[in-house]
Amino acid sequence: MTDELRLQDYPIASHTSPGQSASGGWQVPKRLQRVLSLADFEDAARRHLPAPIFAYISGGCERDRALHGSEDAFDDYDWIPRVFVSTSHRSLSTALFGKNWAAPIGIAPMGVSALSAYRGDLIQTQAAAAAQIPAIMSGSSLIPLEDIVTANPDAWFQVYVPGEPERIDALVKRVAAAGFQTLVVTADVPVSGNRENNIRARFSTPLRPSLRLAWDGITHPRWLFSTALKTILRHGIPHFENSHATRGAPIIASNVMREFGARDHLNWTHVKQIRDRWKGRLVVKGILSPEDAQMARQYGADGIIVSNHGGRQLDGAIAPLRALPGIVRALGPDYPVMIDGGFRRGSDVLMALALGAKFVFIGRPFNYAGTVAGQAGITHAIGILATEMARNMALLGVPNPSDLGPQHLRRRGST
Repeated sequence: MTDELRLQDYPIASHTSPGQSASGGWQVPKRLQRVLSLADFEDAARRHLPAPIFAYISGGCERDRALHGSEDAFDDYDWIPRVFVSTSHRSLSTALFGKNWAAPIGIAPMGVSALSAYRGDLIQTQAAAAAQIPAIMSGSSLIPLEDIVTANPDAWFQVYVPGEPERIDALVKRVAAAGFQTLVVTADVPVSGNRENNIRARFSTPLRPSLRLAWDGITHPRWLFSTALKTILRHGIPHFENSHATRGAPIIASNVMREFGARDHLNWTHVKQIRDRWKGRLVVKGILSPEDAQMARQYGADGIIVSNHGGRQLDGAIAPLRALPGIVRALGPDYPVMIDGGFRRGSDVLMALALGAKFVFIGRPFNYAGTVAGQAGITHAIGILATEMARNMALLGVPNPSDLGPQHLRRRGST
């Protein structure tokens, strides 16, 4: 394995089409060969998408302090590499919940992905299945959860907990009947964040037809024909499919926000209710406090995801990477602590692993990749991260992700 590790040579990217190299591995489509980083996908998606939809995906809330803080946190540390360590047989394979995944990365849940890419949630889960990494389906998606788990039996389902106990039971029952084995309960949404960027960009829920929206579509013809019109012609007006046990309202319905209901009364007893009824793996997402991490374990969570909801809820919330060490100390080294928020490079993923995370989930970049090039784009994005991780493990002198630890990092400003 050379320092010029090629994407088509790396095993994580060798499982899917549309194209195979002569050796049987993944061959990067010609139109993606100039996409060298996840940032390139974001730039391409900005050009491809109407401004309101791009603003919805990319934005945080209020002053975007939490959004930018998540990315800035990676500058807190410098690497300390080790040399003359044989890494010629290094592997990204990582065990989590009794399963060996091809790499310690997964696709985070992202709402209404089918607005930015045709069958967005479906192509995300298909790319994840092919690459042998986990994908978490969003509870605010526009594709029925049954379709997702049929395409990928290893997919996880993320739920926004309904406000009423009977609705909680009914939704949990539906998810179990569909065949999901892992349920992710999002904890940090008692109310919606103040997403002023959505209002300024004229993105709204419900999505309101207007002359401006029509103009945005006309001026972005690739998105209009490949996503919007294709979806309507083949599947009708999108609905929120998975907020409850039954199909939700159309995305343009005036009463769509009632589908989500009040959540500011929810407490740990509702987590207990879910734990009592859910027989599969339970993960709590949206933890930033060591005390809440301990509560999640106490109430039966099999793992947690350290997350500030992509900077979209409480502005100024601590960056997940900065919260991570304290949470790992509180729970111990063996409890499955996962993380999302601001990850854009393979070195970012490795840094979280060195600080004690077992797994890293990434959202927006995979959304952008699907927007630009469908499932092939997502596969390419996964391969970019795999290549970066494998290269940097060699440079760090680390044969396996589990070998990473605090000894590989130095906090800036420390003596």
